[in-house]
Amino acid sequence: MTYTLHRLAPGSYDLIFNGEIVGSVVRAASIDGGAPIWHAELLDDPPSEKRPHPFSKIDHIFGRLQAVTAWLDNGEIIDRIRSPTPELPRL
Repeated sequence: MTYTLHRLAPGSYDLIFNGEIVGSVVRAASIDGGAPIWHAELLDDPPSEKRPHPFSKIDHIFGRLQAVTAWLDNGEIIDRIRSPTPELPRL
């Protein structure tokens, strides 16, 4: 089974594996104003033998979202955010 990233907001994703939320992928601003960094993080900190592959620790850092998805065996991004928000009918 592969990973999917479900977009919650710009730069924020639930990380789904085998139909369960196992972690998150979030973009964080760089301290020095440079390029943002991406964190792939598990929700729990299980023993190393129980962590889903490829997690060797609870948190991994990347320079680009594409690097995260490649590391997750080409995990699929699912973007269900609708923009812009439709206008409500006037009463």
